[in-house]
Amino acid sequence: MKRAVLISLVLLAGCDAVRTSSNRLFGGSDRPQNTAADEAVVEDVAAEEVQPTEAVVVDTGWDGAKQTIAGLGDPTKPGRWLETPLVKTEMNGRIVVQRTGAQAYVALVPAPGAEGAGSRLSLEAMQALLVPLDQLVELDVYSN
Repeated sequence: MKRAVLISLVLLAGCDAVRTSSNRLFGGSDRPQNTAADEAVVEDVAAEEVQPTEAVVVDTGWDGAKQTIAGLGDPTKPGRWLETPLVKTEMNGRIVVQRTGAQAYVALVPAPGAEGAGSRLSLEAMQALLVPLDQLVELDVYSN
């Protein structure tokens, strides 16, 4: 019995599948070596000019609070968000009800219009602030 197990282990060690598995485990490579064609492709790519990319402008928000009046937005859109013309790019923020002091963290989503235009608040955010769904709410909006 011991001899049969030993012989099967020796035969198994010679299998190609076992060899490639052990190469992957112990750092060996089962890929073919680079050919001259591969080196030519690398040289062609290196010879191409790299165009500089434009810097990404990140809106860091503002200091202090901005005021807006918000009503119920689209109730089918999930999540806590405030569509407001106060922001130009989407960012995280905090909103506080001026009358009660209740607050919630929301995603501030850009909306078309002037900065003094009204905002739309998600159903989930209105529920978190404990405000009536059918009324307008005066909010202080803080970025980040």
